[in-house]
Parts: sequence; structure tokens; C-alpha cells
Amino acid sequence: MLCAVTVETPPAPPLRRNSAYVLLTTGRFAQAIGAGVGTFAIPLLAFEVTGSVGQAGLISGLGQVGALLATLPAGVVADRVNRRALLLVAAATGTALWATVVAAGLAGGLSAWHLAAVLFGSSAVSAFVNPASGGALRAVVPAAQMPNAMAVNQGRMAAVALFAGPVGGFLYGMAHVLPFVGSVVGHAVELVAVAFVRRPLNEVRTEPTHPLDDLREGLRFVGRVPLFRAVLVLITLLNLTSIALVVAINLELVRTGTDPRLIGLVDACAGISMLAGAIVAGPIVRHTRVGRFGVLTVGVLAGALAVMALAPTYWVFVAMLALGVFLYPALNAGFTGYLTVIVPDRMMGRATSLLGLTGLVAAPAAPVLGSALLEGWGIGATLWVMVGAMVVLLVALALTRPLMRIGTPDTWAADALAQGTGAQASGSAARSRGPTARRIW
Repeated sequence: MLCAVTVETPPAPPLRRNSAYVLLTTGRFAQAIGAGVGTFAIPLLAFEVTGSVGQAGLISGLGQVGALLATLPAGVVADRVNRRALLLVAAATGTALWATVVAAGLAGGLSAWHLAAVLFGSSAVSAFVNPASGGALRAVVPAAQMPNAMAVNQGRMAAVALFAGPVGGFLYGMAHVLPFVGSVVGHAVELVAVAFVRRPLNEVRTEPTHPLDDLREGLRFVGRVPLFRAVLVLITLLNLTSIALVVAINLELVRTGTDPRLIGLVDACAGISMLAGAIVAGPIVRHTRVGRFGVLTVGVLAGALAVMALAPTYWVFVAMLALGVFLYPALNAGFTGYLTVIVPDRMMGRATSLLGLTGLVAAPAAPVLGSALLEGWGIGATLWVMVGAMVVLLVALALTRPLMRIGTPDTWAADALAQGTGAQASGSAARSRGPTARRIW
């Protein structure tokens, strides 16, 4: 008589022993810190070249248009081509672009248009890297380890935000081309790291398609999922309010004659808080539901804003801003980890790019909003307006049923979406949940 034998799948090795993951993460960190250092130094060098604050700001603004224009095409490309090849081409292009700044700077032939073109190209390259790296991460990290991987990503982003400015300023003080040498090195490190990744980073596509058809498919895919539609609105409002808050506080401190070093301390403390939050993000995400944690995160920020509005003084700004952003990394890690698990591999690039538009929309609008409110109503009223916006967001989050129904990470794989649809995938994983399965979509 034959007996059925159950073979247990051995657990995946820890992330630190996952060579493909380590290589991809190392490359992304090097590229991010290199690009951050260069982007920080561009306005400084632009002012030196042009002698005009206005032209220096214009160069920085024009450069960032590259990311806005490239985001949607980048998502389509990331889903159509080999992601490893795309990451290699992007890293090589970034290396070459920043190398031209170093060469022109050493030769004394650097111009304003050259700086604008390089920043435009660099931001466009980043637009292609983001969806490709998101899909690549999904290919090498098991779903059960995605919360930890996303927590590491949040730590990387916090570290870049915290250190890119000081490092860029230090290098610029030594020699004006040194920050751009750092950018060259950062992109070159990513090039080498990705070159050593041997695992496939995406599924093979055999059906012939047109790029515009792919873009329309991506738009339909995101539009059919209630969670994604809600997120496009809610995250845009969150980003808009958060960025406007930082801009308004910094401008208020400038207007009241605060020492620039103390102004920098506000941002530094917020960065340190986010880095600390990223360190504990992994355990938090593993044991909490994303939607409920989102309500808690926004509630903490709303409370911190209310304290700032009641007592708008320097040290209150420092303490409350640091408190308000502490939970952000865990929220970002949880939500991006969930999306990475549930979105089909062939749709990852387009979904990532479309949802990433929330940040690109908020980035240019938030400074205008923050400065206009401050100039028209003062810091107290500005902060109360933002408290009101956070309360509205808090209520909207609590009422968004698809978001509130997201479970803990051990349930994410069961929510996987079917290819090209807004429905959950069928199959053994979905069937195993039985008649009481949660309906996310």
C-alpha cells in the first residue's frame, strides 16, 4: 500500500545570504546616494556658472521635468524588456552623463544648459530605474520576506535623504567637481553590481504587443482596482500636505531670521527619525495590518501638527516634525511590499510608474501651496489648514474598505491579482481560503 508523502519546502535563506538581493540593493543605494549628491550640488554650481539665483532655480526645475516626462513610458519599457538589461543601460547612461559634468568642469567649459541637460537626463534615468528595480526585487525576494526587503528600502531612502546634502556640501567645499565624481562612482557601482546578478529578473514575454496598447492596458489595470484608485487620491493628498508642511516651516524659520544651521537641524532631526523608523519598520509591518497602521500614522502626524499650530516655536517644530514622520517608513514599507506581492509580474513596471505619479504631482505643487498659505495667512493658520487636511485624510483612510481589509504579510500572497484584471487570481492559493475568504477588490 502506497502512502502519500508530504515534502515541505525548505525556508528561503535570509536576505543577507540572497546574493541577487544584496547586489541589487547595494547597487541601488550607491546609485541613489550618487544621484542625490549630484542633484544637491547642481544648484550651487549653477549659481556659480550663471551668477543668478533665478537661473539656478530654473535649471533645477527644468532638470526635474525629465522624471515627469519619462515616468509613464518608463513603466511600459520596464514591462517589455529584460529588466537586468534596462538597469545596466540606465546605470551606464547615468555614469556617462555625470562624467561629462566632471570633464567639462575640469576643462573650465561648463555651461548652464549643460547642467540642465545632465539633470534632465539623470532624472529621466531614475524614472526608468524605479519600475525596473521594483520588478527585479519581486523576482528575487520571496513574498514572506518582502516586508523586511521593503523596510531596508525605506532605510536606504532615509539614509540618502539624510546624508546626500551634507556629503554633497562637504565634497563641493573641497572641489566643485567632487560631488559629480561621487555621482559617477555611484552609478558605476550599480553597473557592476547589476552585471553580477545572474538570476532572471522578469518573466519571458512572447506575445507581440504595441507600446501604446501596453500603456492602455496598464491604465485599465490600475483603474479597475478600487484600492489603486483610492491610493492615487489619498497618497497624493498625503504627499502634498507633508511636503507643503516642510516648506512652510523652513520658510517661516528663514523669515524670522533663524540661523541656517538651526534650519538644517530641523530637517536633520526629521531624517534621523525616519532612519530610526526604517530600522523598526520590518517588525512593525510583519505584525500589523497596513490600513489600520496607515490610520495610526496619519493620526500621529495630525496630532503633531496640532501641537505645532498651538505653539509655533522652533523647538516644537524640531520635536513634533521628528515625531510626526517616525512611522512613515513602516507605512511605506507595508504598502509598497503589499503592492509588490499582489501585482502580476508583467504589470509591475506600469503599476509602479502610475502609482508613482502621486509623488511627481505633489513635488511641484506642494512648495507653491506651502509658501502661498504662509504668505497669506501666517504660520499658525497654515498649520491649522494642514491639520484639517490630515483629519480629512484620516477619515478617508478609515472609510476606504479595500485598504482596511488588507491583512498581515502572511495573507498577502492570497490577494494576488489576475493577469491584466482587477480581480483576484484564481488557483489553489485563492481556493484554499474557503468561503470566508476576504474580498479585497
